[in-house]
Amino acid sequence: MDTAPYGRTGSTVDVVVIGTGPGGEAATGALARSGLDVVAVEDGLVGGECPYYGCIPSKTLIRSADLLASARRADGVAGEVAVTPRFADAYARVRDVTADWDDSASVARLERAGATIVRGTATLTGPRTVAVGDRTWSARRGVLLDVGTRPSAPPIDGLDGTPYWTNRDILRSPDLPRSLLVLGGGAVGLELAQAYARYGTVVTVVESGPRLLAHEEPEAGDLVVGALQADGVTVRTGSPVAAVAYDGERFAVTLDDGSDLDAERLLVATGRTPNTDRLGLQELGVPTEHGFVTTDPHQRVLSGGAVVDGLWAIGDVTGRGGFTHVSMYQSAIAVATITGQKGPGASYRALPRVTFTDPEIGAVGLTEEQARRRGLPVRTGITDLAATSRGATYGPGASGLIKVVADAERRVLVGATSAGPAGGEILGALTVAIQARVPVEELLRTIWAYPTFHRAIGSALADLS
Repeated sequence: MDTAPYGRTGSTVDVVVIGTGPGGEAATGALARSGLDVVAVEDGLVGGECPYYGCIPSKTLIRSADLLASARRADGVAGEVAVTPRFADAYARVRDVTADWDDSASVARLERAGATIVRGTATLTGPRTVAVGDRTWSARRGVLLDVGTRPSAPPIDGLDGTPYWTNRDILRSPDLPRSLLVLGGGAVGLELAQAYARYGTVVTVVESGPRLLAHEEPEAGDLVVGALQADGVTVRTGSPVAAVAYDGERFAVTLDDGSDLDAERLLVATGRTPNTDRLGLQELGVPTEHGFVTTDPHQRVLSGGAVVDGLWAIGDVTGRGGFTHVSMYQSAIAVATITGQKGPGASYRALPRVTFTDPEIGAVGLTEEQARRRGLPVRTGITDLAATSRGATYGPGASGLIKVVADAERRVLVGATSAGPAGGEILGALTVAIQARVPVEELLRTIWAYPTFHRAIGSALADLS
């Protein structure tokens, strides 16, 4: 629905927001409510990737699949249980949570705040100047970029032109494939691989690198491999893809080692490309690195180390990770800067992220490897959740671990991983510890409730060596 097909032609406004992902949407509303004249330009759905093709629909589907797994685990533990998967039920929940991919409510909310929503692709035509087709706006205060990223595919022979799925396609498909090949061993590919396997799809994950979740602790990747295999997923690591073919019914994938795989559907989850190539940043002399822009702690775009007057950026294109919570965090900082409020700039020492597999992989700050590369004097501690008292009482599904990474000189945590049941929730305590630089000695004196999974934080701290 295009609620503002023409908008304000050739007008001057206070701020133009290009892209309304979670951070851009929040900023648009906040700026408009502050009394500024705001135009927000969106070429997709207001709200961006997260509520329609990412976080929200995928976690809704994953929750349905997790319930199936929990029911199966109950058999022989809580009673005699038989489960009949019905993918249509899960897909109905996805359609409901996305409002059937309709952003009308979000548009109406921003309009009630006083913003103008314009549909189309925006281009920067000069300092503080934005064009959408034959319409142009000048922004007194400036332009805020939240243009996000799009799924990208590696240059594999034969892949281009085939009807492969990205995260957008798979989450809009009501069909449960009989078999699925997943290219990519990152969070998106693994989450969906496990969910579909639990509904009965024969799934194979192909990762060109040596391990899954390459940016996390190796112990976490190993844990996920075991969990996927327990759900019937075949995992192929160290397996670059040489070629892809499609015969109208099935995909055939040839690996570098000469082995062949085939499946009804192919999901490509190997990375994303920033949408900055559509902006015309060269008009302002703004450089990008692999499509990402550089910002200062107050979200002002930099060029050669100098602030570009009247240009801010938030979200994926800042290169701080493709996370909704980062975009929202940056959004509040950008709004404060644009409206002339004083406040602290961005800090990423306690940046959290969660992979919603089962077990859940929560992580914050630096991994052990990253800390060592920075030259820090590293000490680590680790504990097995299944071996804890809560693990014993919990029974099936208790697999997990907590690993902490400390700076031995400063005696503070610089990173942590919380993997297991509700790993992302347990991560909260570790995130606060890192953000607030709580001394390890203070954490060791903390009383951790018994018997809980989070009590294992104390055990991991005691294991620091």
